[in-house]
Amino acid sequence: MTRTILCYGDSNTHGTPPLTHLGEMERFGRDQRWPTRMARDLAPDWEVIEEGQPGRTTLHDDPVEGAHRNGLTVLPAILETHRPIDVVILMLGTNDLKPRFSVHAPDIALSLERLIAVIRASAAGPAGTAPAILLVAPPPILEAGCLAEIFEAAAKPSLRLGQACRAAAARAEVAFVDAADHIAVSPIDGIHYDANAHATLALALGDAVRHHFG
Repeated sequence: MTRTILCYGDSNTHGTPPLTHLGEMERFGRDQRWPTRMARDLAPDWEVIEEGQPGRTTLHDDPVEGAHRNGLTVLPAILETHRPIDVVILMLGTNDLKPRFSVHAPDIALSLERLIAVIRASAAGPAGTAPAILLVAPPPILEAGCLAEIFEAAAKPSLRLGQACRAAAARAEVAFVDAADHIAVSPIDGIHYDANAHATLALALGDAVRHHFG
């Protein structure tokens, strides 16, 4: 029986490539994005649903890019739309580092725990159970290229995000992967992953799915 994974994240789950200027609307092809590459690696046992939105935060209404970027607000509807879901891969937090939100790594980790609680209370798993969860900490960012000013002073706090997310996963008793153990952001814009990083992350997360969920 095929099981279902929901990949819930931001532009790096959506497949946005490194940007050379603001306003670009590019997206890697399906054969390059980590969720679809992971799907090929896990086939035929798993179906993978991509749910990545550029600019998505954990739980903040974005005063510049729009309240619809709030990952907490839309999460219940997305879980209901795609149920039954066996596993949710949750990878958010990069956009929370923008100075407009004035939060740091411990706050982001607590925000992720709130999303975990919503997933667990959703009854979106098989037969009304809770989906299992794999929390993925995004790698540290760089203040580079066309996104440098938007993420001004965010590189240093991003170095602590992996550790904070690991602690959150332990508190919530969910599976955890630190993406920084496998990939780094592109120096072109300091935020997004290049195609090689997508390929590497797909393999790492596919291995994690097999290890934690059979």
